[in-house]
Amino acid sequence: MDKQTEAPGRAGQIGRGAVFLCAVFWSTGGLCIKLIDWHPISIAGGRSLIAALFMAAARFLNPQTRRRKFDLRPLWPAGLAYAATMILFVIANKLTASANAILLQYSAPIWAAVLGWLLLKERLNWEQWGALILVMGGLILFFKDGLASVSLAGDVIALISGIAFGANSVLMRMQRGGTQSDAFILSHLITALFSVPFFFFYPPVMSPRAVGAVLFLGVFQIGAASLLFAYGIARITAVQAMITAMAEPVLNPLWALLAMGEKPTLPALIGGGVIVAAALVSSLLSKRREGP
Repeated sequence: MDKQTEAPGRAGQIGRGAVFLCAVFWSTGGLCIKLIDWHPISIAGGRSLIAALFMAAARFLNPQTRRRKFDLRPLWPAGLAYAATMILFVIANKLTASANAILLQYSAPIWAAVLGWLLLKERLNWEQWGALILVMGGLILFFKDGLASVSLAGDVIALISGIAFGANSVLMRMQRGGTQSDAFILSHLITALFSVPFFFFYPPVMSPRAVGAVLFLGVFQIGAASLLFAYGIARITAVQAMITAMAEPVLNPLWALLAMGEKPTLPALIGGGVIVAAALVSSLLSKRREGP
């Protein structure tokens, strides 16, 4: 049973503020990716290289983590899953609307429940089965228009990204030894190494806009965001963090709409809303079942 409780008073408020700011940084990913005229995997690799350096520097400068052993052996499965999540999400953002990519990725909690049932023998409760059915209905709405548009490939890749993200959470629970932050650093290094050939075959144009956007993505959108989430999750409950982080799928398409006039279709919005709502309600009911 999860015994996590929220810190009282000001500490809890600071924790919620940290997670909300993390969600704001996360939400800028779709817009920044579209501003960079590089191959998608080069974007993912450049962003992850900067994020890995940023997070490694933060790890070294923190006296509590500086002397901790960096053991890669238990981290590889989760690191590979999250690397796949990042690469696929960047590709999806280049092929489909930002709203489609982020809303489909937010089906991850449902896939985590299914994979936990298959790999960890964790029993699915009625609310998780119900959420899975609703997600399937949401996906039907989502792909209703996509089947006749060029965004179908991007939508499918975004969905696979959500499955990989769900697998990452399950593999995090399966790992023995190591820490979550170290697994994220490893995943960024894997992504950066995977992207190296693409920098040679598709040389990126180092324009000020592209370089600035990649730096922002690496330092803030996933680097500082990871540190803010780790700080906040230590002060509020996991469910409160999840609810606060739901600002991301709301803000992500908003930035794309305001900056680029990108408008998702009505069926995609309805289907995405069903997916996010199913994941949120299922998680809340499961948390209530576990107890305070």
